[in-house]
Amino acid sequence: QVQLVESGGGLVQAGGSLRLSCVASGNIFSINDMGWYRQAPGKQRELVAGITRGGSTNYADSVKGRFTISRDNAKNTVYLQMNSLKPEDTAVYYCNVQMIILGRTYDFWGQGTQVTVSS
Repeated sequence: QVQLVESGGGLVQAGGSLRLSCVASGNIFSINDMGWYRQAPGKQRELVAGITRGGSTNYADSVKGRFTISRDNAKNTVYLQMNSLKPEDTAVYYCNVQMIILGRTYDFWGQGTQVTVSS
């Protein structure tokens, strides 16, 4: 059993900042990629940012230069620093962790944390 617990969401004014955290616990095996996705009402879930175990990162074009993803492998934790937030960033943000178990890759998801940006 693996649990992902997210924190750090909330209500912020446009131009403000938030920092999301996601901690993985339970039967932790080899964590590979970690990432953050978001889903706005009426829209599909989309990748916001991803980070490999070695620290390579990728971002959605809409957040480049404003968001920064990082991870602490010793703490099984991934972070998302969100600056210069815009109303269009409003969504439920989900943490995603990939683990390699007996040679197969498995995806695990957090429960989601709401981010609301007011104009």
